[in-house]
Amino acid sequence: MKVLKLSAQGLPQSWVSLEQAVIHYAAEEVRWEVGQTVATFRGGHNARTGEQSIITVNSIIGTKGVPNINPFELRPGLTNAKLFARDRNICAYCGCHFHETELTREHIIPFAQNGRDGWMNVVTACRGCNHRKRDRTPEQAHMPLLYTPYAPSLWEDFILRNRRILADQMEFLMAHLPKSSRLHDA
Repeated sequence: MKVLKLSAQGLPQSWVSLEQAVIHYAAEEVRWEVGQTVATFRGGHNARTGEQSIITVNSIIGTKGVPNINPFELRPGLTNAKLFARDRNICAYCGCHFHETELTREHIIPFAQNGRDGWMNVVTACRGCNHRKRDRTPEQAHMPLLYTPYAPSLWEDFILRNRRILADQMEFLMAHLPKSSRLHDA
């Protein structure tokens, strides 16, 4: 289980383990929290008062400090897992839904024609369509794209990189997605 760590301003920073979240709580770095309580940790007893220390961890925490990132300039790292999730495991050429093991990263403008490996030049393709298209553009191969590639936003990236998102974390992230995001339909 992961905790969604945000900046004090509410921008996603990272997915952290429960143990890392406890460290933020113990260091008094958590400014606010939302979502459900996901764990309770019990520590030692205070020698003077006899009270036991208890830290409850929520699924979403906002921590102190200002991030040194501009969320509008961030481009998420491209991985096959995130690409397939962005495209909902649907081949951009035949439109069929496939298991991840049957999919490939397909370059719209191939490397052989100076294409780049970036979000705006890749789509998900089944092995058959990728093989049929070869090192040609969709126009050259007479294989039109069924959807347009796009670079995910910071919010989409946090959804794409974690497969085990709690319902309250997903609701929080989905509320910040651009209206054009394909993840709304997922």
